[in-house]
This record gives sequence, C-alpha cells and structure tokens, in this order.
Amino acid sequence: MKYAASSIADYAKRTQQTVTAWQGMNGKQRGDPPKLAAALVQLTALDEPPPPAPTRSPPPRLRESKEDRAKLLLDQPDAHRDLSSHLDHDDA
Repeated sequence: MKYAASSIADYAKRTQQTVTAWQGMNGKQRGDPPKLAAALVQLTALDEPPPPAPTRSPPPRLRESKEDRAKLLLDQPDAHRDLSSHLDHDDA
C-alpha cells in the first residue's frame, strides 16, 4: 500500500488547527490551580495524608493483602471527598 508523502503545508495546516483548538480551550479548564495548591497544602498538613493514587503501585513498606488493598481503594473516594470535589473554577 502506498502512502502520499505529507508536505510542510500539510503539517502547517494541521498545526494551526491544533493551536486554534488549544487557544479556544485556554482559560476554560475546570480545575482552578490556586484551589489545587490550597488542597495540597491541607493534605500535607494531615497527620495521616491519603495513600498514593490507586494507579500507582504502593512502595514495599505499604504493601498489604489483596483484601486490605481492595478496602483501601474503596475507602479512598470518600476520605477527602469534600476537599477534592471543590477544585473547579467558581464559574465552571
């Protein structure tokens, strides 16, 4: 199967479309960086901060049984729900 070679103009057009799309999204993101920073400061001040994100493997010292890990993962969404659910811009 043959493919047509792309020209610089093809890439320039696609790049401009991408830049235009990004500019249209700028400032409309849901997250509010100052609110995230304040939440992180609060979390670091906790005596028992939340465990690592469930998408990462825990360090060896935190490895537990599959049952303990499952319970931890089920409990995580509620542990700091109030803090984590108010991170969007006020006008979002």
